Amino acid sequence: MFKTPLDRFRFIAFIEGCSFLLIGLTMILKYRYDMPGPNYVVGMVHGVLFIVYVILLMQVTYLYKWSFWKFSLGFIASLIPFGTFYADKNLFSKNIR
Repeated sequence: MFKTPLDRFRFIAFIEGCSFLLIGLTMILKYRYDMPGPNYVVGMVHGVLFIVYVILLMQVTYLYKWSFWKFSLGFIASLIPFGTFYADKNLFSKNIR
């Protein structure tokens, strides 16, 4: 399924981006409707996915000899809602240095 480390990284980036968006939904449930359970579960999953994302980002940066700038943009993208989706389309899909 995932032939290269970049394919694996792009998959995790997509899943991590989805979990980031789910955090927004569960925050509404937590604070508006007093339902903290979903926020706890999604928050835990998102935290694990974020750590995996950063580890795989470091791996592909090393393997594909990406510049520090590209690494930094990839990291910043993980901190912004919809950032990983944008980065996947404009940064990770091309093997640019």
